[in-house]
Amino acid sequence: MDRQLTVMAVHAHPDDEVIGTGGILARYAAEGVRTVLVTCTDGGQGDGPGGVKPGEPGHDEAAVAERRMVELRESVEHLGIAHLELLGHKDSGMVGWPANTAPGAFAEVPVERAAARLAELMEHYRPQVVVTYDENGGYGHPDHIQAHRIAVAAAELTGIPDKLYYVAVPRARFHELFEAMRVAGVGPEDFELPDDFGTPDELITSVVDVAPFVEQKVKALRAHESQGDSIFFLRLPEEIQHRAFSQESFVRHLCRVPAPDHEDDLFAGLRG
Repeated sequence: MDRQLTVMAVHAHPDDEVIGTGGILARYAAEGVRTVLVTCTDGGQGDGPGGVKPGEPGHDEAAVAERRMVELRESVEHLGIAHLELLGHKDSGMVGWPANTAPGAFAEVPVERAAARLAELMEHYRPQVVVTYDENGGYGHPDHIQAHRIAVAAAELTGIPDKLYYVAVPRARFHELFEAMRVAGVGPEDFELPDDFGTPDELITSVVDVAPFVEQKVKALRAHESQGDSIFFLRLPEEIQHRAFSQESFVRHLCRVPAPDHEDDLFAGLRG
């Protein structure tokens, strides 16, 4: 009997599921593909009420985590995700924060231990496609890097995924968007985007059209309202927002099936 088509996205925090993979999760859910979101941490190092940061008066890590779980479940509903799995690790915070080395911080958990739990989920759902971050976690966040490590380790341990992808930010496309923001007067003032920001375009293997699902993606992002100060995309003009959200790009790291070098579908080679 054929396995049900399944995609599993492995993310670090509540709200990470939206920007780089919200579109594919919504699209594949609409196509009848089983969608599984694994969120590794509780998000407790996020903003508290009024934007208060960890370490500042009034920041309650447990309360922040509780609120972010509520927001995550709303986001999941907007994207039509069928299954949400919570690994329950503590948020490690940004690079250099004291939380990096706090007891129970995700970044400090032995990879083998965290990967074993994820491997159990892969055994249960048997996803043909797994999506996570690259080796640098996209931008160096300790929890993103750890999510990458355990996703790769679990994939290797189980041998289940036929294809493993890293979320990518296409360098040329992002620079074009940044220039459009500057022209529209909505770009950060006195900020120059580094020339090497983003993924070199020649490394990108897969670009998926998710334009019909932009509205769902925006609603999902808005669901994470407690982190609104850090969600810059919600403040963009609608036209630029649509351009930013209408495609999602990936670097294919593993492929066990015949598939083209450049794809517009993460399930290329797995259908029919």
